[in-house]
Order: sequence, then structure tokens, then C-alpha cells
Amino acid sequence: MSPHAPVVQIEYCTQCRWLPRAAWLAQELLTTFEQELGELSLKPGTGGVFVVRVDGEVVWDRREQGFPEPTAVKQAVRDRVAPGKSLGHSDKAVQE
Repeated sequence: MSPHAPVVQIEYCTQCRWLPRAAWLAQELLTTFEQELGELSLKPGTGGVFVVRVDGEVVWDRREQGFPEPTAVKQAVRDRVAPGKSLGHSDKAVQE
């Protein structure tokens, strides 16, 4: 793990009942980046929010980009926490 282990936050809308979606995405990110991340948190919100941040920087916002596919979020997180890391079949799916 690097001296500064990145922190990921997933903010989700409780009114919309998006906790299961946020928790599933958190599991995907923790599995993929188990050595790179220092922390991953789920932050309850309201008003239709679904935002993924790395060290406070927004890497995915549902309002601008729609609901994320796990592959797209993994790539956005990877680009900030482990730029050289291969995502295997996730990278290949985008290149095709």
C-alpha cells in the first residue's frame, strides 16, 4: 500500500433506496483495488444523488453521466489510484 492510500466515497440517495446499488459497487471496488485503497465509505444522501469520489474528487456523478457500469467506475478509480494496473477483461471490453 502506498504512503497515501486513497479514500473512495460513494454517496447515494436514501430516498431512492440506492443503498444496495452503492454497496454492490463498493464491493466491486474493494475487490478490484484491495491493495491500493486505504478506505471506502458509503455516505447517505438525498435528492437523487449517486456520486463516486476519490480523495474528494468526483469521478462519477449520476446526474451528469447516468448510473455507472462497474467497468466505467473501476477505470475512473484506477486512473487515479493505480494508473498502471490492468483491469483484465474490464479493459478489453472498452477497447472492443
